[in-house]
Amino acid sequence: MPDIGASTLDRTARASTIESEVRFYSRHFPTVFKRATGSLLYDMDDRRYIDFLAGAGSLNYGHNNPHLRAALIAYLNRDGPISVLDMETEAKQAFLETFSAIVLRPKSLSYKVQFCGPTGTNAVEAALKLARKITGRTGSIAFTGGYHGMSMGSLAATGNKGSRRGAGVPLSGVTFVPFEYGPMGTFDSAAFIDHLISDPCSGVDMPASILLETVQADGGINVASAAWLESISDLCQRHKIILIHDDIQVGCGRAGTFFSYERAKGITPPDIIALSKSISGFGLPLSLLLIRPEHDVWAPGEHTGTFRANQAALITATAALDYWRDDSFSREIMRKQSKISAVLESTVRQLEPRILIRGIGLIWGIDFAPLKQPDFARRIGENCFRRGLIIECCGRNSSVLKLLPPLLVEDELLDEALAILHLAIRETC
Repeated sequence: MPDIGASTLDRTARASTIESEVRFYSRHFPTVFKRATGSLLYDMDDRRYIDFLAGAGSLNYGHNNPHLRAALIAYLNRDGPISVLDMETEAKQAFLETFSAIVLRPKSLSYKVQFCGPTGTNAVEAALKLARKITGRTGSIAFTGGYHGMSMGSLAATGNKGSRRGAGVPLSGVTFVPFEYGPMGTFDSAAFIDHLISDPCSGVDMPASILLETVQADGGINVASAAWLESISDLCQRHKIILIHDDIQVGCGRAGTFFSYERAKGITPPDIIALSKSISGFGLPLSLLLIRPEHDVWAPGEHTGTFRANQAALITATAALDYWRDDSFSREIMRKQSKISAVLESTVRQLEPRILIRGIGLIWGIDFAPLKQPDFARRIGENCFRRGLIIECCGRNSSVLKLLPPLLVEDELLDEALAILHLAIRETC
């Protein structure tokens, strides 16, 4: 079990006198990291931690993935351009051609690619803006428990009241509807939305878009069913509403397939898909939209950003697509999904039957809300950290522990992390 030394705590304290009070993760994991490889982080005292945070989903392929790093180093060594706005480059052309060949064409998908600013919230902003331009309408429908970013438009579609207060101004333009599944139980959102927009006296105008996550990550690992996703898709088709999938945290394989909606076999592919986080594969900032061609109605330069199409990130993103050349990577994710599910059911559930377990692929949540102890998940997370496992809380009142390992996590590290988690829960219980 790691013992955080005085020297590390001193370094952490010194940093806190300079950095803004807005810092977050450093408060929960009070050490100073210096090295990272695969699924492991090491601090200044060479203490080893298994990383089940994975850069909040930006490190699906692990820290310093050697295949991606080699491609990046080779590019830097040949003086490849880094910042050229959206000018044509060898790196951009290689990514677009490879992405089309490996991801889009095999799935019979026809999308245009728009490079946005460097983070996920930029992609969501662009998607909402484009939906308004396509339809000539202004509003959007989003779901309770959803998280879409911290800039004004994406924050307006984010449910967390604490995050929303940070805006300092009223956030408007979004109608919230209960997600299919949440703390209040199940809800037929599609039928409810249909009633709202069909009733001339509902007070809700026909929206430009419906914005959703197929798996609400920060909302507490709420997994939408395939039937629900199909019903929302059908609703949008019938009412000519732009359907936006926010695949920023649960795309790029996190749910087992490249796009998280693929489990819904009967779904019409969404009008717009937002990707960020692990699309670069290496933790480098990259953000993009996939837009159905008939919806690509932008005028040149109508939506720009200095750091769109980050060239270094495009190099690693192209290399990361090698993992998707066949279905073996997806099968491996699903094998690990079965392992996590079985272990959690056979260990955690035996400790306390009221605990709820939810997940898909390699995103899982252990929900302690039924225990009615507000800080229970936080205390378990702190216990895990002392034992060498980095894991965060999410959901309402931070009652859910979120398991988010790199997709390439080794079986022995996965076993070790699950054993640590079991011990921490047992000790806290």
